[in-house]
Amino acid sequence: MPFDPNDLVQWIAQFFLPFVRVGAFFATVPVFGNQLVPVQVRLLLALTTAALLFPSLPDLPVVSILSFDTILFTFQQLIIGISLGFFVQVFFHIFVLAGQMIAMQMGLGFASMVDPTNGVSVAVVSQFYVILVTLLFLAFNGHLVVIEVMAQSFYFMPIGQSMLSDGALFGIAQAGTWMFASALLLALPAVTAILIVNFAFGVMTRAAPQLNIFSLGFPFTLIFGIFIFWVALAGFMPQYQDLSGEAFNYLRGIIQP
Repeated sequence: MPFDPNDLVQWIAQFFLPFVRVGAFFATVPVFGNQLVPVQVRLLLALTTAALLFPSLPDLPVVSILSFDTILFTFQQLIIGISLGFFVQVFFHIFVLAGQMIAMQMGLGFASMVDPTNGVSVAVVSQFYVILVTLLFLAFNGHLVVIEVMAQSFYFMPIGQSMLSDGALFGIAQAGTWMFASALLLALPAVTAILIVNFAFGVMTRAAPQLNIFSLGFPFTLIFGIFIFWVALAGFMPQYQDLSGEAFNYLRGIIQP
């Protein structure tokens, strides 16, 4: 069987473009793209996924490795992969923001710890939410769903033929509004209950000025906040299912024209 080196170069050039999209996705998506996963593991995972998808990809463009079209297509794949991973990050940060709101009200805003997944300091309530959401995300095969959406993006947005539409870009821009609104809705019961407790302590201070509200109110608010946080966990599962369903619908809306 004759072997032509030009065919090998062409195959490498065609394989490089889907690998860029897959690699950008795995570099930004939660669970796979956090700092706890070594770079070598992420690179191997991206190579394996791209190799499995490569034989079934539709209408791969015939390009040269050192050409302007290859640079343009590479930039497009980076944007698409990063956009898909970024939207999943927005979904996770809903719970980080909700935990921050609850912690500020219950007096734990100063109690921060380093989040090993992102390398930043977050409140302990937010860290608890991140761990809980990550476990639920893996338990309900959310990682498989986002990989499936990424694989389907090659059919709705083929390489070299289409880019993110204006509606998709506007949807990504609106993700910030959805994140803040969902976080506020998630934290509203606990924040409201703690606010009522603070209001009650304000009334007590006016009725009995001799009470030291600072020495009495802070520990009581902290204990009551932990109790409210424990009670709120009973309804956490339906909220997670609703938010994850909205996130996956938005994610599919990004790749579909």
